[in-house]
Amino acid sequence: MVMDPDRESGEKAAEKSDMRPGMLVRRHRLSTRLWHGFNALLLYILFTSGLGIFNAHPRLYWGQAGANFDPAWLTLDRFPGWITLPGHYSLTLSRHWHLAAAPIFAFALLAYMLWSLGNGHIARDLSLRRSDLSPRHIWQDVKDHARLRFPTGAAALRYNILQKGSYILVIFGLLPLIILTGLTMSPGMNAAWPWLLDLFGGRQSARSIHFLTAFSLIAFFLVHMAMVLLAGPFNEIRAILTGRFRIPGHRP
Repeated sequence: MVMDPDRESGEKAAEKSDMRPGMLVRRHRLSTRLWHGFNALLLYILFTSGLGIFNAHPRLYWGQAGANFDPAWLTLDRFPGWITLPGHYSLTLSRHWHLAAAPIFAFALLAYMLWSLGNGHIARDLSLRRSDLSPRHIWQDVKDHARLRFPTGAAALRYNILQKGSYILVIFGLLPLIILTGLTMSPGMNAAWPWLLDLFGGRQSARSIHFLTAFSLIAFFLVHMAMVLLAGPFNEIRAILTGRFRIPGHRP
């Protein structure tokens, strides 16, 4: 049995009494699936080309200015070519890749937010209820994740508090932050929006925050992929590619 996402949301479907393990249902809307794949590609391009740009001066500072003889809070060796775009040191090509993908990424995020507001995905799946925020409920979710106890039955269709919190942090926190700090590093944007420099405490501070935010997104991606593999990769990947999800049963 396959349920129609336009008539049944994951939240409503999870409340139905006839939902049983093994049933195939629609879980992710088209907007979520499209943005998920598109976003993964763009983040790969932005991260690897960003490392190529960073290799031109692998030091980070706080404040307005920073150069070779200024004290840096972080100094690194150059990242190897296999993890950078275009695969070897070329500041020009890395900038071309980065600046080509950045505006597409920013407008794709805006489109996804508006689309998700319009179809009810954010209000339905990411809104926090009072029961979600109780310390006992949060602690139980933390223990379940630590013990790899994944939800079964209809409960598997709902986001738990850790998922909601991490998705809200990424979509409404880290992604807008990395866009704004990127704009702050642009001299052209400094002339148009000088308040960005004041907001982040200078261009070098924005660069440091941009760097830290990028690696925070990579950490989220690695944890996210680990959870996908542990929860059942075939079922989870099929859900994000086709929208179809098989309700899991009890696991020993």
